Amino acid sequence: MLNFIFGVKYQVFSSKPVQVQFKSQVIGVKVQVKSQVLEHFFKSRAAESGIVGGREAKPHSRPYMVSVQYRGVHSCGGILIQRDFVLTAAHCKNETWGSCTVVLGAHDITKKERTQQRIEVDEYFAHPGFTGQYEYDIMLLKLKKKAKLSKNVKTIGLPEGKTSANMKCAVAGWGWTTAHDCPSNVLKEATENIEATSNCENIWQQYFNSDHMICTNFTKKSGGICRGDSGGPLICKNKLQGVTAYTSPEDCTDLSYPHVFTKVRFFIPWIKETMKK
Repeated sequence: MLNFIFGVKYQVFSSKPVQVQFKSQVIGVKVQVKSQVLEHFFKSRAAESGIVGGREAKPHSRPYMVSVQYRGVHSCGGILIQRDFVLTAAHCKNETWGSCTVVLGAHDITKKERTQQRIEVDEYFAHPGFTGQYEYDIMLLKLKKKAKLSKNVKTIGLPEGKTSANMKCAVAGWGWTTAHDCPSNVLKEATENIEATSNCENIWQQYFNSDHMICTNFTKKSGGICRGDSGGPLICKNKLQGVTAYTSPEDCTDLSYPHVFTKVRFFIPWIKETMKK
């Protein structure tokens, strides 16, 4: 099973799981993985969704960070790329929970900080290629009003250069702080390294498409993304390169599974065209 890191319970799309073997280049063993694709829905308690290990971010040091919320509950991360547009993962959409609100300028999402701006989402633009599975997992949220930019709320530009193997990158979010259900109230961050494309393909096989995905390796010491961090950023050399997508089927800290991100650079034409709407 792929584990979209939405931070909540799962509902399986397929009723006929097929066992697929993935060969781990990291630890040299074979791993059994079901080819079921997972859908996500919310728990009713707050922030049931940072970063496993890692460290608390300096408050407001990542002013482009967004908490995507339904009914005041953190569900996913997001990235402010224009005053009225937030970039996130397509699997973060949940219309059954009603209207969606983004929280900008936050550090502790359980508090009403003076720096925070809460803005309702006006329209959802999931990529037309997204079918609820793992491909094209990217979405734009158009806000009902433009964000007020300040030292605590800023946009981040779209990437220009490419990533390369072993490049150090930063991830951030309010997701789980352990692999077993412990959410973070404050923004956390960690360092992950770009994995060689060949390793990503060998391990994830048909679930990984190098055209529009990036994968990373990490260590127990450095920490990394987990459930509830979906939609958040992969930042390499201060440039937005990825949107957090999915991790290991059972344990986000499993070193034999690289973490997977949607490659932002591939989607720039679609992003620019959509933001004209």
